[in-house]
Amino acid sequence: MNDNMTPVSSGTRFNFLCAPSVSCFNECCRDLNQFLTPYDILRMKIRLGMTSTDFLARYCQFHTGPESGLPIVTLKPVDGAGLKCPFVTPEGCRIYEDRPTSCRMYPLARAVSRNRETGAISEYYMLMKEPHCRGFEQESTQTVKEWILRQGLPTYNSLNDLMMDVISLKNALVPGSLPLSTRHLFHMACYDLDNFRPHLFKKGIVDHSVMDPEMMESAKSDNVSLLKIGIEAVKQALLGSRH
Repeated sequence: MNDNMTPVSSGTRFNFLCAPSVSCFNECCRDLNQFLTPYDILRMKIRLGMTSTDFLARYCQFHTGPESGLPIVTLKPVDGAGLKCPFVTPEGCRIYEDRPTSCRMYPLARAVSRNRETGAISEYYMLMKEPHCRGFEQESTQTVKEWILRQGLPTYNSLNDLMMDVISLKNALVPGSLPLSTRHLFHMACYDLDNFRPHLFKKGIVDHSVMDPEMMESAKSDNVSLLKIGIEAVKQALLGSRH
């Protein structure tokens, strides 16, 4: 384990504060290699008043996960500025209320596992103490649970955890590279939701008979429902790859 990371429980108390008054303010918004979840992208593009297609083109870079083989998205840093986040300002983050999961979580790191028999998710937390961070020297104290609630993480975590089934199915059914058609569907259904919505209700994209009818109806206007349907569509495509 990294020497800077210490396992903690939900009741563990720690001192931490990130604010303009702290000398290292904004330093963690540089030298970025930041992965974005589908829900991160959904929140950020709405905050900026952009379509998902335009947001991805302007602010994102695309890769293939070395272990999962699935398409992944990272935030594109500002060139020539120390790999700075495009949303950081001298006053702080300009999309703070809709910042990505990893920003909300810091200085915690979260790992999850799922019981194969019950499907129950177990989560584990670690506290990261990086040498440059002065936030731990502040007098603000809280428990791990209080930090998670204060940062609005339960919604992010529950939606991000939906991807666990996708990763498990991919590993079990499609070792190696995804077929081009499945890779395209994954990108559209998980990341480019504004492009996915009009395709969703056309024949052949998904098997509507196995989808929740109420969720399908809600997906016509609700973005979270649309994301959930998109994840189900990818799972459907992976299951279909067995035949």
